Amino acid sequence: MNKKRNIDLLFITSCISTGLVLLLVGTFAFILLGADHISRSIKENTVVEIVLSEGVSAQDRTSLENKLKKTGYCRYIEYISKEKALETMTESLGVNPQDFLDYNPFYASYNIRLVSDYANTDSLAMIEESLTKEHQVYKINYQKQLVSMVGSNLNKILLLLVAVAVLMSLVSFSLINNTIKLTVYAQRFLLYSMKLVGAKWSFIRRPFLRRNMLVGVISAILACVVIYAVMTVASRWEPTVSTLMSPGLLFPVFAVVLAMGLVITCICTLCSVNKFLRMKSGELFCI
Repeated sequence: MNKKRNIDLLFITSCISTGLVLLLVGTFAFILLGADHISRSIKENTVVEIVLSEGVSAQDRTSLENKLKKTGYCRYIEYISKEKALETMTESLGVNPQDFLDYNPFYASYNIRLVSDYANTDSLAMIEESLTKEHQVYKINYQKQLVSMVGSNLNKILLLLVAVAVLMSLVSFSLINNTIKLTVYAQRFLLYSMKLVGAKWSFIRRPFLRRNMLVGVISAILACVVIYAVMTVASRWEPTVSTLMSPGLLFPVFAVVLAMGLVITCICTLCSVNKFLRMKSGELFCI
C-alpha cells in the first residue's frame, strides 16, 4: 500500500516537474511564433504607392489593376483618384492647394500592400523594375531605407530567438531526462528482477514507456492550460495581446508542447531504462 502511494506520489511529482519545463518551452514557442506573426504583420503593412501617368484612360487603369491582382505579391489594392488625393491633402494641410495653383497638382495612384514574403529590398526592387515598364505608371514610391532597416532588424531578432529556442530545447531535454531518470531509479530493482526471470527488454520497457508518455501528455495539457489562461488574463489588460490568440498561432504552440512532451519523455525513458538494464546487480547498489 505504501509502495503504491509512493509510486502515485512519484507520478504526480513527475507530472508537475515535467509540466513546469513544458510551460517554459511553450512560453518560448509562443514568443517565437508571436514574433514571427508580428514581423509578418509589420511587413504586410508596407505600402507601395504606384503613381499613374497623367491622362491615363479608365481602360488602361483597369488593365493595370487586373495585372496587379494577378500577381503573387499584391495582398491589397486601393485606388486613389486625383480628387481623393486633393481632398486628403486639403484635410491634412487645412488649405486647398488648387485655390492658389489653379490646378490639381496630384496624380491618381494605387496603394498596394504586399504579401509578407515580398516585403524586402530585393523583391521590392524587382517589383519596381517590373512596374516602371508599364506605360500607365509614372513612378513608384516606398520607403526604401525603412524597409531595409525593418527587414534587417527583424531577421536579427528571429535568428536570436531561434538560437535561444535551440538552447531551451537542450535545457528542457536535460531537466526532463533527470526527472525521468529519478523515477526509473526508484524502480531499478524491479527492472533487475524482471530481467532475471528472463523478460525481454522490450517487455520491460513497455510499462515505463506508457507511464512516462502519459506523464508527457498530462504535463503538456497542464502547460497549455496555463499558457491559455495567462494569455486570456493578459488580453483583458492589454487588448493587443488578443491578436496573438488566434487559432493559427495557439494550435502550433500547443502542438509543439505536446510533441515535446511525448518525444522527450519517450527518448529519456528508453535511455534511462536501457542504462539500468545494462547494469549488474552490484552496480545497482553503488549508484
